[in-house]
Amino acid sequence: MFYKTITTSLLLASLTLSANTGFEYDGITIKTIDASGKIKPIIVKRDIPEECKKVPINNTMVWTGNYAHLKVPDACKSTYVHTTGKLLPMHLHEDISTYGELEVLAFMKEMQSDDSMLLIDGRKQDWYDYRTIPGAVNLPFHHFKERESFEFEFEHALRTLGVVIDEDDTFDFTKAKTIAIFCNGPWCSQSVAMIEALLEIGYPPEKINWYRGGIQTWLAAGMTCTRD
Repeated sequence: MFYKTITTSLLLASLTLSANTGFEYDGITIKTIDASGKIKPIIVKRDIPEECKKVPINNTMVWTGNYAHLKVPDACKSTYVHTTGKLLPMHLHEDISTYGELEVLAFMKEMQSDDSMLLIDGRKQDWYDYRTIPGAVNLPFHHFKERESFEFEFEHALRTLGVVIDEDDTFDFTKAKTIAIFCNGPWCSQSVAMIEALLEIGYPPEKINWYRGGIQTWLAAGMTCTRD
């Protein structure tokens, strides 16, 4: 029975992965709202310029960044500061799923036709305004972590999440949204702080998903963001 269960789980995982692998290149259409309030569709996919597909790769280029001799186009280069924060574990809670990029894309695709799902950028607004994943809403982590100091913002965020505040100041999670939360990267604790705060107030953990890689991994994979 044990081996049968393992085999079934692996098969389901394989089928799920196969169903989602086309998203990264085919893309999915996300509905966003621009500054004028108009709906603006954005195709989210792995953006790889044609000239980058022709660049040969080797160990030195990938792991040291020494690619001058290959004449790598600027469009193919990325640089990020990776010496900040503290690395986080892969799993935060037994009922919280940890997402990779394909799971985030699948979540975003389903979210387009399901109002009970929400992709959340848990960083502060200036980070969100600078660059984020298309379709994500900004619910800053500190509005949850420091909710006594941000009472108005906290209550607004709860309404966005579908949580009802009863007359006795208790929370009704009956219609709470299924959410996927991210922040700057696998070293960024902001999304974790938000998740911990949500669990403290009783948010159902089975309705929480965590994109551990965050913006850094998203951009490193060449995924579409809100700023070129």
